[in-house]
Amino acid sequence: MIRVSQLSQKYGGTQILWDLDLSIEPGSCTCIMGRNGVGKTTLLKCLMGLLPVHSGRIELNGQAIEGTAAEQRPYQGIGYVPQGREIFPLLTVEENLRLGLPVRKDKTRSIPDRIFELFPVLGDMLHRRGGDLSGGQQQQLAIGRALVMDPKVLILDEPNEGIQPNIVKQIGDVILKLNEEEGMTVILVEQKLGFARRVGKEFRLMEKGRVVASGLMPDLTDALIAKHLAV
Repeated sequence: MIRVSQLSQKYGGTQILWDLDLSIEPGSCTCIMGRNGVGKTTLLKCLMGLLPVHSGRIELNGQAIEGTAAEQRPYQGIGYVPQGREIFPLLTVEENLRLGLPVRKDKTRSIPDRIFELFPVLGDMLHRRGGDLSGGQQQQLAIGRALVMDPKVLILDEPNEGIQPNIVKQIGDVILKLNEEEGMTVILVEQKLGFARRVGKEFRLMEKGRVVASGLMPDLTDALIAKHLAV
């Protein structure tokens, strides 16, 4: 599904990713984990074309996409929920959700009912401005906006940051439903170990701009946690 080979990325004179290799299989739910500053968000932004790649290759279903413009990545089947949500605060919930419709291959002009089945609060607040929602509601809106595009791959960057526990559980339930029942490939950066263990099938641990350990979630041992995640 996604294969990253020898990926390097620089901010000015500072190199963030160093010859990074990563493989994500179809239908997996993979948690990318590591301490702050190891390059997790940079990796996701490279996958989405939001940052230029200095060198290396990114493949989606065998096709190189590292040179594809960011606005084209959704048309290739990738949905993205950025850190901090980045909804449009002055647009209504309905207007935010409708932004994803032009990407859909079925050309529908109606917000799919399943968005409101997954996140009922969005249906209740359809005409409220995004900026008037709580942080948890905004996160649900950000995920819903990505799902409107009907992606095959959903990428989430710390979806639980600053979110109240009941919404964290709901987001986890949605991720499990999308992955296990609908077969959607999910990639998420996640700092909360309990949440990662609950929803993730696989893990990738990053250190100094590289993936240094990977495996099935049950193989995430205390020794790996102490070495790469403990602060």
